[in-house]
Amino acid sequence: MRYNLGCSLSYNILSDTTFIFNLEVAKLKSVEIISESLVLTPNLKRDVYTTPDLLNRYLGVNVPMGQFALEYNAEVELTVHRADPATINETPVGQLPLDILPFLLPSRFVSSDRLTPFAQAEFGAMPKGHQRVNAICNWIHDHLTYKPGTSDGETTADESLLKRAGVCRDFAHIGTAFCRALGIPARFVSCYAHGLVPSDFHAVFEAYLDGRWWLFDATRQADPDGLVRIGVGRDAAEIAFSTPFGNMQPVNQQIRITRADGVGSPTPRTVDAISTEVPAPHGGAA
Repeated sequence: MRYNLGCSLSYNILSDTTFIFNLEVAKLKSVEIISESLVLTPNLKRDVYTTPDLLNRYLGVNVPMGQFALEYNAEVELTVHRADPATINETPVGQLPLDILPFLLPSRFVSSDRLTPFAQAEFGAMPKGHQRVNAICNWIHDHLTYKPGTSDGETTADESLLKRAGVCRDFAHIGTAFCRALGIPARFVSCYAHGLVPSDFHAVFEAYLDGRWWLFDATRQADPDGLVRIGVGRDAAEIAFSTPFGNMQPVNQQIRITRADGVGSPTPRTVDAISTEVPAPHGGAA
């Protein structure tokens, strides 16, 4: 599927501010970037870095006082891998590649250690595999209210669970926490999401099953075939779309993604398991 996507951000800079952005499409084997542009106004010096393991693309820029804007646009061709969920099993911890270990452990916003008794009681007896992770997503969708303003950048998975409300960030953190609590490696994913209304940066998660990372969206709000990855990490702290160090005020934020063939509505929701990962020989890399 081909998509046109991007974002427009603007800020009022009140004192010299350093920004770290993570908003460019990840250069995965499953994503062909047909065209891409990133314009800064004013046109300031930029530093770029791509993490060698996860392929997150970071942009650093030092911005003086005044007005600052960023415009990113890309046309991409996304190829997804499909499979029957019933055929996808869990991998025993003793057989996991060691580079998967960080995605089994608690992190700043993924309090899997605190949620282990709950996860074991609720999901521990279920048949293992992709279907169990999907059942976790169903539970989150059915028991939490999607409600903006019920959380902030400091809210952890256990806090969201107690509130029984949150946004995509919180749904993804809870899904990640439940998986880790059950011995399933899981990681937080930021993406452009076709079908999401209103359009915004979206958060989902991936679980490592049968040697591959599989996508899950507990909000059920976006097209599963239209999740174009930006970044992946242990939780939201590692892949925020904008991390400023200084005094500034956001002025405008617009995120967009449309089908390049002009089709406006999402494709029918698939029952297939979806992955945008091409596994390395040991199954761990992007």
